[in-house]
Amino acid sequence: MSLMNITEIMDVIPHRYPFLLIDTIEEIEDGKRAVGKKCVSGNELFFQGHFPSNPVMPGVLIIEALAQVGAVAMLSMPEMKGKTAYFAGIDNAKFRKKVVPGDVLMLETEIVKLKGPMGIGKAVATVDGVKVAEANLTFAIG
Repeated sequence: MSLMNITEIMDVIPHRYPFLLIDTIEEIEDGKRAVGKKCVSGNELFFQGHFPSNPVMPGVLIIEALAQVGAVAMLSMPEMKGKTAYFAGIDNAKFRKKVVPGDVLMLETEIVKLKGPMGIGKAVATVDGVKVAEANLTFAIG
């Protein structure tokens, strides 16, 4: 059972379809870490062009999904309610394996530093326990 469904996630972050890239939040420690899930469907809009005969989830969207999970972790703190987490940086992004329709993408972002309006997260995406992507993410809260 998830801790947050899509409606509850939309109460925390401003993202909406078609750019809300997480379905549920499975675990959360306010301000510290969150684990989200994205069930990757062949009906995703981005598969129409990436790539029609060989559908692969774009790496930048995997990173965005990880950032959304990190934003949920940070913005679920009472003092952050109603704010927005913006990307301020992406470092050391690595893509290890393709993500394709039917995959269940598990997204974990740990906030390793939070000082004032800035946060840094260590993010890892997996499918069936195998790492498919990772990055260090910097957030600006506004």
